[in-house]
Amino acid sequence: MDFDFDETVAAGLRRYVNLVTGALGLTGECSYVEVERPAGAYLALDGGLARFPDRDLALLWNEEHGWSMAVETDSAEDPLVLAHMGGDPLPSPGEVAEWTSNFLRVGHDTRPAPATPVGDTVGDPTRRLRSYAAVELVSARSV
Repeated sequence: MDFDFDETVAAGLRRYVNLVTGALGLTGECSYVEVERPAGAYLALDGGLARFPDRDLALLWNEEHGWSMAVETDSAEDPLVLAHMGGDPLPSPGEVAEWTSNFLRVGHDTRPAPATPVGDTVGDPTRRLRSYAAVELVSARSV
């Protein structure tokens, strides 16, 4: 995956992550977006998993792997990735919310491995992220 980041693409990524946050029903300051290469995002999730009762959950996004589910370790270590959503690294916010909801309900990923490898998707990811920014700019102008 090769994202060509400029301010419009960065704004698109921030809006995309905000839409995913909304689709998950999360509120407040629960997300962080990193627009420096490699680009990524972090969303703190409510709830937990029985097999990690004392660990917070997070949904992670990066430009190479798309979305993944992780549990927090201590502050000196990276989160422990439990599953990758796979497929399109920029799925719709609704698809991310559905995958996350199913994962949290059963405690693991129940889907078969995706047929489309990450990075081999339809549409230019840079153009797709710019389209999220364009919607945000139009919305801001109409207010």
